[in-house]
Amino acid sequence: MSRTLRTLLAAALGTLTLAAAHAADRLVIAATPVPHAEILEFVKPMLAKEGVELEVKVFTDYVQPSMQTNEKRVDGNFFLHKPYLDEFKKKQKNDIQTVVTKVHVEPLGAYSTKHKDVAAIPEGATVAIPNDPSNSGRALLLMARKGLITLKDLNNISATQKDIAANPKKLKIRELEAATLPRILNQVDLAVINTNYAIEAGLNPLKDALFIEDASSPYANLLVAREDNANSPAMKKLAAALNSPEVKKFIADKYKGAVVPAF
Repeated sequence: MSRTLRTLLAAALGTLTLAAAHAADRLVIAATPVPHAEILEFVKPMLAKEGVELEVKVFTDYVQPSMQTNEKRVDGNFFLHKPYLDEFKKKQKNDIQTVVTKVHVEPLGAYSTKHKDVAAIPEGATVAIPNDPSNSGRALLLMARKGLITLKDLNNISATQKDIAANPKKLKIRELEAATLPRILNQVDLAVINTNYAIEAGLNPLKDALFIEDASSPYANLLVAREDNANSPAMKKLAAALNSPEVKKFIADKYKGAVVPAF
C-alpha cells in the first residue's frame, strides 16, 4: 500500500471516528414549550462548547415526553416534577425513568377573568383544575391553603376530591387537561393553571394570578432520563449546564419571578 493511500485511509478513518464521537454526544430531550424548551435552547451553545449537540423536541402534553423517553425515541425529558413522575411510574409498569437534577419551580396559580379577588368568588362557582393526579392534588392543596375548601390532610400531595372535608361555597370543581385550562378561562369562575401554560397564554403569574404558590413549593421541575443513560457524560454535561449560574440568571431575567431556580 502506498504512503499516499495510507494517509488517505488514515484521514478517512479519523473523520469516521470524529463523526461517531459526535453522534455519541448528541442528546434529544423532550420538553414542553415554556419555560422548558426555552431554557434548553439557552444552554445549547454552552453544550456545543462541551462537544454535545442538543436537539429539543417540543410537546404540548404531559404524556408523550415520558412515553417517548421510555421507548428510547428521545434520551430524556424536561417538563415534570417528582409527584408527577411518581404517579406516572405507578401507571407504567415498564417505567425506567430516573431524576438527573432539579432545575426550577413553576408556582401553580389560580386565575379568573370574572373576579378580582378570592372573596368575590360566589357560591356555586365553577373551578377548573388540571386532571392529572399530581397536579390536581396540588391544585386542591393550593385552594385549601386559601380557604376555598378544607382537606382532610393538608400534607397529602395525592389528594383527590374525595379528600375534601368541607366545601363551604359549594364550588363545582372540574378536572380538565392542563393544556386546555387557559383556553377555557373565560368559561369558568376560576382556573388553577400550571405556570408554563399560563405564560404561553400571555398571562403574567405574578400580576394576573389571584393567588399563587410561593418559592417554597416542593414541585421542582426535573431533568429526567432513563436509568441506562442518566449517568452518561453528555447527560451529566446537560445537568451541569441547567444548574449553572448562567441559567439561574437567565431564569431570573426572563421570567421575573414567575419561574424560580431550584438549585
